[in-house]
Amino acid sequence: MAIGIGRRQFISALGGSVVAWPLAVRAQQAIPLIGLVSSGSVEPNTGRLDAFRKGLSTTGFIEGKNVAIEYRWAAGSYDRLPAFAAELVRIPVNVLVAFDNTATALAAKSATSTIPIVFSIGTDPVKFGLVSSLNRPGGNVTGVVSLTVGLGAKRLQVLEELLPSAGTIAMLVNPKNPAAESETEGVLAASKASGQNITILKASTSSEIDAAFATAVEQHAAGLLILSEPFFTSRHDQIAALAARSALPVIDAYREFVLAGGLMSYGASSTEATRVAGIYAGRILKGDKPGDLPVQQSTKIELVINLKVARALGLTVPTSLLVRADEVIE
Repeated sequence: MAIGIGRRQFISALGGSVVAWPLAVRAQQAIPLIGLVSSGSVEPNTGRLDAFRKGLSTTGFIEGKNVAIEYRWAAGSYDRLPAFAAELVRIPVNVLVAFDNTATALAAKSATSTIPIVFSIGTDPVKFGLVSSLNRPGGNVTGVVSLTVGLGAKRLQVLEELLPSAGTIAMLVNPKNPAAESETEGVLAASKASGQNITILKASTSSEIDAAFATAVEQHAAGLLILSEPFFTSRHDQIAALAARSALPVIDAYREFVLAGGLMSYGASSTEATRVAGIYAGRILKGDKPGDLPVQQSTKIELVINLKVARALGLTVPTSLLVRADEVIE
């Protein structure tokens, strides 16, 4: 379902109507409009949205005051992304923000070659044809790249350090994510080097996540590694509950998973990347051309460990991991 939270609130404050907004209110008030499309859901992304708004505010734009944001949340249904992006282009928005992954960014780029696009993704944008180069993107697209996708192999190493005698480690993959293949290859290469046996489980729906955990238990997996994936982020509560029920140690890419009751996370700071995306959106609204803005690389990495969950699983977290952790939840 499409959600336009900030926009509706702003219209209400002006006393205008939803129908009249694009032509009447925007024309009279000269209020720019940002379109934000995401493959995830709003609830798990509140921290990222706050970071985006914070970045936007550093350029002088405050949602509900002098800028409006129209939201579209695909809630894991990747096939909805092209229609959502096209809908925002038709409004039209002044800047289109592709919030979370490669599929969202590709849908945005396919929808327009003129409206500026700012992405926040975890893959190489040159490899996927989003920009010509990192330093000189060219065209109407730029954004922020985090190291999340490239850290799948590092998450495996952390899990191996926690479970040194693990016979098999399962890996949860969303096959609908264009970046899944390259990240999977990286994990498999690392597992081959360490001699670790990996079993791949695929899921792109809630029921398939349930089935994947059942399979992991049946195959006596010692732990589960989750690839960076917005759909899985939107299901953190479900995954954390399944992990507890299955007594299965799980490592995710995002801190939000640990806050939801998960064991560990290792990955790029999602809030830092979206904060920078907010800055870029604001700069473009002020007149900067996206093709002249270099693609930024967010390099802030976080290891978060939930000791309460570890104790419930009967695990002793090695000191070597604890001293490296950026956050330990007691």
